[in-house]
Amino acid sequence: MVYAKCWTLKKHFEGPPTRNDFELKEVELPALKNGEVLLEALFLSLDPYMRVAVKKSLKEGDKMMGSQVARVVESKNSAFPVGSIVVANSGWITHSISNGENLETLPAGWPDTLPISLALGTIGMTGLTAYFGLLHICDLKEGETVIVNAASGAVGSVVGQIAKIKGCKVVGSAGSDEKVANLKKLGFDVAFNYKTVESLEETLKKASPDGYDCYFDNVGGAFTNAVIPQMKKFGRIAICGAISTYNSEKPQQGIYIQYPFIYNELRMEGFIVSRWQGDVRQKGLKDLLKWVLEVILPQMFPTFQMMPWLQE
Repeated sequence: MVYAKCWTLKKHFEGPPTRNDFELKEVELPALKNGEVLLEALFLSLDPYMRVAVKKSLKEGDKMMGSQVARVVESKNSAFPVGSIVVANSGWITHSISNGENLETLPAGWPDTLPISLALGTIGMTGLTAYFGLLHICDLKEGETVIVNAASGAVGSVVGQIAKIKGCKVVGSAGSDEKVANLKKLGFDVAFNYKTVESLEETLKKASPDGYDCYFDNVGGAFTNAVIPQMKKFGRIAICGAISTYNSEKPQQGIYIQYPFIYNELRMEGFIVSRWQGDVRQKGLKDLLKWVLEVILPQMFPTFQMMPWLQE
């Protein structure tokens, strides 16, 4: 008999989420059936999209959504023996039962020295969001200039690093001097604190006087109003999020976009990372793992040694 602790939605959010919006419950899990596995959560995801998705997808009393890295602790499924590490969409719960469908193992070649929590981050959903938004939606090309906001976040920081790997100039915005300093360590060409600049428009223009080829938007709101007029001819915009508006109860007011979109022939597309599945998703995870081991870790930790298998 297994009891799990589960965080549920006690009431829908009004403004920023608070501890009182959630309730921790204990639930009893049934015995395993043939083909099922018992999972023990090791890491849970907490992502900005939940602020909006909860309202659309959950009723009060429902288990909180989210992915987790989990270990198989009991198995009646030969594809997932005990001890297997998987990524599961089980929500905020300590133990859960799965029939094996939609469980994802770590990418082949994951070294023991690499934290498995990255399977929820850079080599997981947030990394794939940056990967597909930048390379598929924005169709990034070498030598272009990229602007990304919320650049110190789980998605934005990977956007900047992929853009640098692809030979592009990257401008990033963040909300504190400490975050800006970190962006510069990650290789951003220009990074600034949007909360302290006198003029966002002038700061963007100074960072790239010729404008921007690609805009990876995590924020929306006034920031996007400032960027759109500075997009280059045939610029591409990937709409990933709108975190500036998530906790607002007031309608947002944007700019009139027709002129810049028409005369600069811009393209803007919103996306959700779950669009990409199968082989293309696996290629994304393989690329991200390779870049973490070959580029990102050596850049952040100069004494890091390449894994021998990666040099073959």
